[in-house]
Amino acid sequence: MSNSSTIVVKLGGTEGVDFSAICADAAELIKGGQRLVLVHGGSAEANSLGEALGTPPKFITSPSGYTSRYTDRTTLEVFLMAVNGKVNSLLTEQLHRLGLNAFGLCGMDGSLLVAERKEAIQSVENGKRRMIRDDYTGKIDHVNTELLEMMLSAGYLPVIAPVAVSHNGEALNVDADRAAAMVAGALKAETLILLTAVPGLMEKFPDESTLIKHISQDKILAALEMAQGRMKKKVLGSEEALQAGVGKVIIADGRGDKPISSALAGAGTVIG
Repeated sequence: MSNSSTIVVKLGGTEGVDFSAICADAAELIKGGQRLVLVHGGSAEANSLGEALGTPPKFITSPSGYTSRYTDRTTLEVFLMAVNGKVNSLLTEQLHRLGLNAFGLCGMDGSLLVAERKEAIQSVENGKRRMIRDDYTGKIDHVNTELLEMMLSAGYLPVIAPVAVSHNGEALNVDADRAAAMVAGALKAETLILLTAVPGLMEKFPDESTLIKHISQDKILAALEMAQGRMKKKVLGSEEALQAGVGKVIIADGRGDKPISSALAGAGTVIG
């Protein structure tokens, strides 16, 4: 049974996503009685900090076509500074300025997100497969639902950075879309909204006139085949959220006014 009072919103970390508009929209919705949880990315900020520190980002592509950040220990520490430090804190500050009791945290805090560290990952480079063993990434296998419910019941707005803790206590970089999907599933949320810098899933990217308005659950596999780049993770996260009991997932544009309300009113790609 989905919780009709809870919406989980993931704010994309790519350039162009309007955090200020999203925060203002969230404030109106919460003041109107809506329960929200925010999960954010921060890839653009992590990239620029890495460049400034002389450790530019490296990305790897899995044999199945998924792209992710190569996260050795140095990159992990840059990611923590940029995403868990700057992005989370500035987002929380914006929400406080709007009168919300925002609670910035990451998945390590209170073991909110527990993940299995990947012992080895496969990367395809120039057509050849390579094993990588020093990567600090993981797949979430547990969400501390009790902690989230306690915060929501006490009137806090959780603002979650995509950092999990491993079973051995290590910090891990986790995919923000799939983290949001796991949080939404754990809360049995009515809706998961993934806000990004495009209008939704397009049949012929980047032609926005080919936006797909609705994808039924039995067509997700075809959508995964069609999706390119980072959109693949969003579709995969959507499938995981629906399987965990979320009512519906909306991949929508985070660049305009009232992005959350627009998604709820039918903008974007509705999956489910």
